[in-house]
Amino acid sequence: MNGYSDRINHALAFAAKHHDQQVRRGTRLPYVTAASNVALILTRYDRDDDTVVSGILRDVVQDYVRDGFSLEMLDGRIGEKFGQPVLGALLGVVEQRQDVNGVDLSTEERRTDLVDRLAAADERGRWVTAASLVHAAGTLLADLSRTEFPRTVWGQMADGREGTLRWFRLVHERLRVAGFEAPIMVELGAMLDELERRAAEVRSEGRTVLPPLG
Repeated sequence: MNGYSDRINHALAFAAKHHDQQVRRGTRLPYVTAASNVALILTRYDRDDDTVVSGILRDVVQDYVRDGFSLEMLDGRIGEKFGQPVLGALLGVVEQRQDVNGVDLSTEERRTDLVDRLAAADERGRWVTAASLVHAAGTLLADLSRTEFPRTVWGQMADGREGTLRWFRLVHERLRVAGFEAPIMVELGAMLDELERRAAEVRSEGRTVLPPLG
């Protein structure tokens, strides 16, 4: 693919409108830049239009699900505009608000459910998940490279340093176990290795060395 189509342009405009007032946590950067960057990552790996559009709209659909949109509403907002392959791919890889019985899930339960569903997710959904993680990990690495105060950067993460690393590594591992061995997994794995190395440096700096006894 050439990296541009009317559908991709439409998806970017749709995401920009949805994320209009949202900013990245701990910054004033517009949140919509995430959608564009995920699209670039997927284009770099020569993914088809449906996959790129899915990457652009992932966080839009996630917000809709969290807001309690029904399948009918999601079909009207996403399926009819961008196609059922896009909606189907995304519903397989976003956190669900409720279980099959309609009971609200806790944050931990939503995450457990999500990683369990990666085994049944389609190829497009797995690509979107991996590309979203590459963007998140790459953004974090860039922020760490630009600061003399890495603890502040880690502190801006919703799950903190250790929780963020565990989550990234868990999703990467579940994708691998599910048989997703696309080239993007090599890039993602290298990023996670580097993040863990930098986290170890911060831990080491925080240790207090006690003088010998006697």
